[in-house]
Amino acid sequence: MEFTLVWAALTGVGFAWVGIRIWNHGLPDHAMDRLTGGAAAGLLIGRLAAMISQGTNPLVHPGDILLVRGGVHTAAATAGAMGAYMWSVKGHVPFLDAVAPAALLGLAGWHAGCLWRGACLGTATNLPWGWSVPASSVDRHPVELYAAAGLIVAAVVVSRAPMATLLRSGSALGLASLVLLATEPLRLTLAGGPAGWYIAGIAVGIALPITGRRLHTQPYPHPT
Repeated sequence: MEFTLVWAALTGVGFAWVGIRIWNHGLPDHAMDRLTGGAAAGLLIGRLAAMISQGTNPLVHPGDILLVRGGVHTAAATAGAMGAYMWSVKGHVPFLDAVAPAALLGLAGWHAGCLWRGACLGTATNLPWGWSVPASSVDRHPVELYAAAGLIVAAVVVSRAPMATLLRSGSALGLASLVLLATEPLRLTLAGGPAGWYIAGIAVGIALPITGRRLHTQPYPHPT
């Protein structure tokens, strides 16, 4: 693993910690530990899924698990993180809704961590806020910072949503997918990126609150 990835991960953890401190209504005990553990599990599951999809056997090449530069499967990582967190709270859905804004803020921190990695830039641009890498005269979009800013806005929006069953968690998934889908064309990718998974995330994000209304018709107490 690149050492700079550690700093990016710590930036995500720091942002999530701030989110936990700001939006602490309805959270379980040790909320930060549960959220961090879920994120770590999701990263591991996403990395294993990426290795398998690329034809690499994790049992034969266990060292490649740490080579995050080889890719992390977005959908598997998201499902793994949500599943691990739900396991830690014994399937109590209100705890998933309560942590959604902080989770979005943590994801924003991970993208902002591109500053440590030197990996913020995407396609070329003539806009005045573009910048170039050393030894290059081509200005590029700071696309990962766009994503970070969009996710921060999404976190604030989700934090203001009512605490109805699966409304906040669904909104968080849908908005995060929308932000990443919107910024995907500005990234430097060879295979077009996981746009299909982002579209699926938007669809699932819309479906979750609809399902939640059928499971629980009364809203949770709104934060005061």
